[in-house]
Amino acid sequence: MTVTTRFAPSPTGTLHVGNIRTALHNWLFARRRGGRFLLRIDDTDRARSEERFVDSIRADLGWLGLVPDGEERQSSRFDRYEARFAELVASGRVYPAYETAQELELKRKVLLGRGLPPAYDRAALALTAADRAKLEAEGRRPHWRFKLDHAAGIEWDDLVRGPQRFDPVTMSDPVVRREDGSWLYLLPSVIDDIDMAISHVVRGEDHVSNTAAQIQMFEGLGATPPAFAHEALLTGSEGKLSKRLGSLGVAHFREAGIEPQALVALLARIGTSDPVEPFADAAPLIASFDFARFGRAPARFDEAELAQLNARILHQLSHASVADRLPEGMGEAAWEAIRPNLSTVAEAGDWWRVVQGPVEAPEPAPEDRDFLAEAARVAGEIDWSADPWHALTGALKERTGRKGRALFLPLRLALTGREHGPDMAALLPLIGRDAALARLAPS
Repeated sequence: MTVTTRFAPSPTGTLHVGNIRTALHNWLFARRRGGRFLLRIDDTDRARSEERFVDSIRADLGWLGLVPDGEERQSSRFDRYEARFAELVASGRVYPAYETAQELELKRKVLLGRGLPPAYDRAALALTAADRAKLEAEGRRPHWRFKLDHAAGIEWDDLVRGPQRFDPVTMSDPVVRREDGSWLYLLPSVIDDIDMAISHVVRGEDHVSNTAAQIQMFEGLGATPPAFAHEALLTGSEGKLSKRLGSLGVAHFREAGIEPQALVALLARIGTSDPVEPFADAAPLIASFDFARFGRAPARFDEAELAQLNARILHQLSHASVADRLPEGMGEAAWEAIRPNLSTVAEAGDWWRVVQGPVEAPEPAPEDRDFLAEAARVAGEIDWSADPWHALTGALKERTGRKGRALFLPLRLALTGREHGPDMAALLPLIGRDAALARLAPS
């Protein structure tokens, strides 16, 4: 069996961090098993689906490196849904129901008031052909329900949650089609999973009850259900479900200077027993991906942790991988010198301006004026072809007796205008002899 997973977003908005995590885990699992990762655009909601969101979904997956092996669109498969729907109607597994939303809500409240599960009472199954004709003559249009088999228990071994059991007697026959003929999520998704030969469905634990109903839909259509993995949902850093998570998408992370590798590295591991590590390459994440390592507790997403991880990954990136985002003229030597002090690539521009100058150095302390004048004389005498920083500081230490902070800090402030920054041994050759002399002994 070829392992085949799918990511099935609705193009009614942009992807958020929870969607991204689901897509990533589907991709990782497929890659780990040498299988296929498919993108399915669930655009049955014609009123709310927009092509710009389809383009955004593709672009976001591309930025993350989650390139699908194929793509399907539900809007191109309506004929297929009609055909399979007709089969279920003919076999008695789908039936029309005519209650209004208000009538159904009243029934639900009555059951809850009696302390009973608010399951649909199947009153529509008692309607005769004449009853249905009368209702339709009155202007009623049916919605359609899938008839659960009450005699067959629903069980599956979830890859994350372990053995799952549902009693269909306690469940409502799910609505699969609305009065206007439009489709709800459940049945088209099952039809697609059958036709796309999906072997594993990986999604959030909020779909567990959907899975219980869909397992019988697979069986009603003569298909073996796929394996299921229902992951714990993401929570915010405070440990609670957060509305903010629903607004955190790729645009937010890109604007914050987050590298795609950092987002992938964090989302691949939070909620598992594996440590979050700064992998710039996805290969170790693929090799270690295993649903057996996922816990049942909510996975905590912390933007501060992401920022720290981002810096650690950034420090591994080659000049070639970021060159198109660096200031003009900033070569490999400059990148390697500046890289250890960066949290985001955008910060490289600040340090490149320090290299190129001019810099606004603070007025030196009175006791440092003569020291800096001596530093300028020494800088004019040393060999700049090898290691000018150590040559400069070594000579100054010998001539002035200064050492430690008293030796290094005035030089750094004069040369860069900052108290902290990249290793001066790497930075000074980039600044160059003439600029260094001008900064040490300004006219």
